[in-house]
Amino acid sequence: MYQLDITLRRGQNLAARDRGGTSDPYVKFKLGGKEVFRSKTIHKNLNPVWEEKTCILIDNPREPLYIKVFDYDFGLQDDFIGSAFLNLASLELNRQTDVTLSLKDPHYPDHNLGTILLSVLLAPREEQREVFQTQSLRLSDLHRKSQLWRGIVSITLIEGRELKAMDANGLSDPYVKFRLGHQKYKSKIMPKTLNPQWREQFDFHLYEERGGIIDITVWDKDAGKKDDFIGRCQVDLSTLSKEQTHKLELPLEEGEGCLVLLVTLTASAAVTISDLSVNSLEDPKEREEILKRYSPMRMFHNMKDVGFLQVKVIRAEALMAADVTGKSDPFCVVELNNDRLLTHTVYKNLNPEWNKIFTFNVKDIHSVLEVTVYDEDRDRSADFLGKVAIPLLSIQNGEQKAYVLKNKQLTGPTKGVIYLEIDVIFNAVKASVRTLMPKEQKYIEEENRLSKQLLLRNFIRMKRCVMVLINAAYYINSCFDWDSPPRSLAAFLLFLFVVWNFELYMIPLALLLLLAWNYFLIISGKDNRQHDTVVEDMLEDEEEEDDRDDKSLPRSDKITWLLYSTCGILQEDSEKKGFMDKLYAIQEVCVSVQNILDEVASFGERIKNTFNWTVPFLSWLAIVALCVFTVILYFIPLRYIVLVWGINKFTKKLRSPYAIDNNELLDFLSRVPSDVQVVQYHELKQDPSHSPSKRKKNNPG
Repeated sequence: MYQLDITLRRGQNLAARDRGGTSDPYVKFKLGGKEVFRSKTIHKNLNPVWEEKTCILIDNPREPLYIKVFDYDFGLQDDFIGSAFLNLASLELNRQTDVTLSLKDPHYPDHNLGTILLSVLLAPREEQREVFQTQSLRLSDLHRKSQLWRGIVSITLIEGRELKAMDANGLSDPYVKFRLGHQKYKSKIMPKTLNPQWREQFDFHLYEERGGIIDITVWDKDAGKKDDFIGRCQVDLSTLSKEQTHKLELPLEEGEGCLVLLVTLTASAAVTISDLSVNSLEDPKEREEILKRYSPMRMFHNMKDVGFLQVKVIRAEALMAADVTGKSDPFCVVELNNDRLLTHTVYKNLNPEWNKIFTFNVKDIHSVLEVTVYDEDRDRSADFLGKVAIPLLSIQNGEQKAYVLKNKQLTGPTKGVIYLEIDVIFNAVKASVRTLMPKEQKYIEEENRLSKQLLLRNFIRMKRCVMVLINAAYYINSCFDWDSPPRSLAAFLLFLFVVWNFELYMIPLALLLLLAWNYFLIISGKDNRQHDTVVEDMLEDEEEEDDRDDKSLPRSDKITWLLYSTCGILQEDSEKKGFMDKLYAIQEVCVSVQNILDEVASFGERIKNTFNWTVPFLSWLAIVALCVFTVILYFIPLRYIVLVWGINKFTKKLRSPYAIDNNELLDFLSRVPSDVQVVQYHELKQDPSHSPSKRKKNNPG
């Protein structure tokens, strides 16, 4: 192995690529088809002076170094200035050499495009091979490759507000261009709106130590003409704190309106990786400070700050091979609601070790931590390797666990396990109050797509919820018909007793008794609850479901068959361009029906799971609320309760004009998982060969 020390001195008489007769040049060094160094950009200069140093490790000195010079363009494509090759085999070892390279364009070899001046030193580095293999890859001035970067800028483009109208109809067709150095991103076009909702997420690699400037421009798509400029803004990354998601509202310069973004600086390369020895929860003083911050004595201090979450992403094992070499370049994305943090990439490894610590402020204890493993691919979007979803309330503090990775739908296993150690500390009173408030909106979610399997499953789920009510009605009716005399007699006596002694407080009291009865069954071991067979079907391979024959459907169920067949026809016909326009409206209706069925079924399942103690925290919270309602209804006349409720409703907007109207009961139920979510959050059993070494700590609770 050799070490090549390069000093990029300057350029002379470079070709002009801008209208003003200048260029904004920067230089790329490539070795073996991979970029190993990129210089900074010198603006408006045909004789730029860089004086930048870099060090490259060389395996084969017979392979030339490819040097390309570009003109930075604010648009989506930089202009090529020229290129040259440096023959490393011609260099004398251990001797500083000044090199002048003439830039050429392969398409126009006779054109003079300027020169680049370098100082190079090639020296053998045999001892470097062992260091390179044993240490984590790192980005520094002495070792830089294209795959290595100092950090990642994760950007979520949420929406635009009150943009400038550029069309004759008083609207626009806006899209957004982002640029960070040489990296670019273009959003999708939102037709005929001044308040577009993009909900797009993408990442930029951060190569500069001090951060950088993200240039953002908004354009109006104009068919057949040049797109109209709406406005511009910038984000100075050096002003943003790292490992934290920032919500920015950026007013547009030279235009109207603003853009709303989420920006996160994270995933520093291994040179600045969080060391497990600097663990805030292992430091007694820091831990005591955090425990004090979320103690019961501070229950009314900053109600939005519910808790603290620390996630150690330790390592993964036996991951899926995503590259043709039989290896992968895995990195990990950790998400909590709209907060999104990333690890560095471990290259050519199926058993990566990240040893990265992330911390989050918990705003809702019912949030779900999502950890996803991807394979980095510089030419395309990252390949999915596996994912786990962990409700915060299911976390066992201080325990290192191996989680079996699941597929994208979280319905079945995929290859590999990931080792995590998670700690969550929260204030129970704040968490309970937050449960009765609206959930935080997640900006990036998968769009609902038309699926005959999903539509059928949702219909069966809803039908089962309705059948519970129908069966209850049949049961009551059988008591009136005296199908079973003892049961009818008992029901008759119970009816007389309840009606004669009925008071309004008995309604929450009856629900309390139901919760208590189910709790008794659980602790006595008599609870025989099983997953719904419809939900268990989600664990089947999706491809097998796609190949399912229509004959497997129960033909007696005409509605089910009709929905199933209609969606099957739509999916087949939608592939034919001639039918797209005619079927678009019908597909939209089917997607709406699919979503409504899911909402109705989920509502019934959440009520059932509240009384089934699926989430004990929520069931205990329901018990406390029902006890309070029982006492209130027992001691306070109903007209006073209705009077207080009405006064509160009528004066709410006067007291808090910007308060968001909400329904506390629906907000509570939104925190209870449906049967589908129960399956998604279910922890799969791992292979015995992957049993983790567990390290217990004192539980903060």
